[in-house]
Amino acid sequence: MDFTLNLTQEQKLIMTQQMQLSVKLLQMSSFELQEYMEKEFQENPVLEAKYEENSETDKFKDRIDYKELIKYFEFDNYGSQSYGNYDEDEVSPFNFISNSKSLKECLHEQIGELNENDYLKSICDYIIENIDNRGYLDTTLEEICKEIKCNKELGEKALIIVQSLEPDGIGARDIKECLKIQLRKKGVEDEVIYKIIEEHIENLADNKYNVIAKDLNISLKDVQHYGDIIKSLEPKPSRGFFTGDEVKYIVPDAYIRKIDGVYHIIMNDSLLPKLSINSVYKDIINNEKDKFAVEYVKDRINSAMFLIKSVEHRKSTIYKVLEKILELQKDYFEYGEEYLKPMTLKEIADNLGMHESTISRAIRDKYIYTSRGTIKIKDLFTVGYNNEQGEDISVRNIKNQIKKLIEEEDKTKPLSDQAICDELNNMNMNISRRTVAKYREELGIKSSSKRKRF
Repeated sequence: MDFTLNLTQEQKLIMTQQMQLSVKLLQMSSFELQEYMEKEFQENPVLEAKYEENSETDKFKDRIDYKELIKYFEFDNYGSQSYGNYDEDEVSPFNFISNSKSLKECLHEQIGELNENDYLKSICDYIIENIDNRGYLDTTLEEICKEIKCNKELGEKALIIVQSLEPDGIGARDIKECLKIQLRKKGVEDEVIYKIIEEHIENLADNKYNVIAKDLNISLKDVQHYGDIIKSLEPKPSRGFFTGDEVKYIVPDAYIRKIDGVYHIIMNDSLLPKLSINSVYKDIINNEKDKFAVEYVKDRINSAMFLIKSVEHRKSTIYKVLEKILELQKDYFEYGEEYLKPMTLKEIADNLGMHESTISRAIRDKYIYTSRGTIKIKDLFTVGYNNEQGEDISVRNIKNQIKKLIEEEDKTKPLSDQAICDELNNMNMNISRRTVAKYREELGIKSSSKRKRF
């Protein structure tokens, strides 16, 4: 054993900070990039950001519409406030402020309107605060009574009051109680349906009508009727109420429009601010007295310039990808979903001379607006199968055909996966029964035994 000193030569790709940032910006959605650019604008003093503004004509038109809207509201008695004259200075923007009410706020308001004593109302309010996002009581009544030091009889009375509120089924302790509350409010008194909920809720979920019919000594048709009623109820009473989560709106990164018979890609430039370098800082660079300030400004300018270049590179990459997609999927944009061709990331990457990971990042969380609505770019990528004629058929078209066959089937004799497979093979879509089962499950469609009607 001895120590030796060797000289070797090798090639390595080391991701610099700037390269990492460029990759990071490419995979950001428009919303994420907008937030990032605003953060950089606040931290980097040499950056200037400018959003496109509407013309004065548009502003004037908006003001007219704004005042006409008020007149319309007042005329139809949508609001009790009288606005008097409609001069711009007289209209308060506070008249248009609204706030989404949460489920708990709605429940507290209903409690406040009840003709009950304040102590009982306070117990009801405490119970409401223990309701979870689904609309169920998140803790036991015993624990609540122990925490607020009230007797169980009063706690049960308060819970009954809470469960009588809207939406139906609120304040239930489990799904069985939730369904029973809704049935009672609908005036359903048939004991059989309550027995099915109590003893056979799992069998009902699995469409095991034979088991339920045999146990309760009723016909399959009656079980199915009861099942239809139960399945029409709401298992999550909180559904449709504001939960506190802000809605994120989808903004397309580009528009694909047909102009004079030719499709064009128009990038959505109005979404992001236009970045530039503040010319004031050029004077600081020319001033050689304060070397520290000069170095700082140079560093900030370099950072700003790289951000501007990265944003432009992101835009050009997305444009190139969309250009190639438009070339390959022209029939889809022209005629619709049935003409969507199989297309993979590798195919686009090879055509553009890029890596698959770059294409994947470029389409991540990106949307385009077309004549057929807003589409996620990723949804246009799909694998396919070759039929006997050698034509490529996309998975989406196969799924649509499976869905169509199931929608048109005889519900008393639903198609099995093998029967669907045979039908697809007759249409020159050569796939196996296991593949049919896989696609059916991905579509959220139950098996034939669970689709059967009596």
